[in-house]
Amino acid sequence: MSSLHRHPRVRLGLLLGPPILWLGVAYLGALAALFVTALWSQNSFTGVIEREWTLDSFRTLFTVEVYRTIALRTIGVALLVTLIDAVVAFPIALYMSKVARPGLRRFLLVAVLMPLWASYLVKAYAWRGMFAEGGLVSSMFEAVGLKSPGFGLTATVVTLAYLWLPYMILPIYAGLERLPDSLLEASADLGAKTPQTIRRVILPVVVPAMVAGSIFTFSLTLGDYIAVRIVGGTNQLLGNVVYDNVGAANNLPFAAAVATIPVVVMLGYLAAVRRTGAMESL
Repeated sequence: MSSLHRHPRVRLGLLLGPPILWLGVAYLGALAALFVTALWSQNSFTGVIEREWTLDSFRTLFTVEVYRTIALRTIGVALLVTLIDAVVAFPIALYMSKVARPGLRRFLLVAVLMPLWASYLVKAYAWRGMFAEGGLVSSMFEAVGLKSPGFGLTATVVTLAYLWLPYMILPIYAGLERLPDSLLEASADLGAKTPQTIRRVILPVVVPAMVAGSIFTFSLTLGDYIAVRIVGGTNQLLGNVVYDNVGAANNLPFAAAVATIPVVVMLGYLAAVRRTGAMESL
């Protein structure tokens, strides 16, 4: 044991070794297996997976228009969900961190966390009931003479925005908690209006926190396939294509090829975020 105290690098290696090994074998290994599987093919007659290198799955993915449409739809839904969550989460987090009393702040924090304790399916089916004919959303639209959106992309976006909202509120709240109240007071003393204070004092702190939250909301939406099955009607996202090809079609190579799209999109998103410098401020 005394030798460990004399060698901090050994202690660090023993501490970080198991999680790094897990990351390398379980996570990166699974991604490597995914990319390898995408280069195989399926015999169209027998349905047997043929372990021969081919780009047929990627060729189908990029040449068939329906898959390009689904990919663009998925990315668009992910961006819209992220934008909605950012707009909704900012005033909530600002009120919690800078306006609410300590007792109310703790209550609101618990209220934000409580939806995470409930089952994903329970929450998704609750929204299905609200968007169904005669549900709360349908009744509200009919009360003002409008037609209910029903099941479809609108219901999917609303449901996913609700499901992932805590993942946006908590990072923004944590970021605003690090903002000293003295800076806000100094801004007011110098004659800055509320919009100026938000733009010059609060936003530089909030933007990196929003970036952190957007990584969760964007990536979780890209990979989701359950919500769109429950409230999406006939619409499909990339997750549904993966699910259908793993299940009924048993076309693992094509499912793996489709699954590479969210991975590549997220790598591009993280690279773009890193170029803005927001990652360094997290």
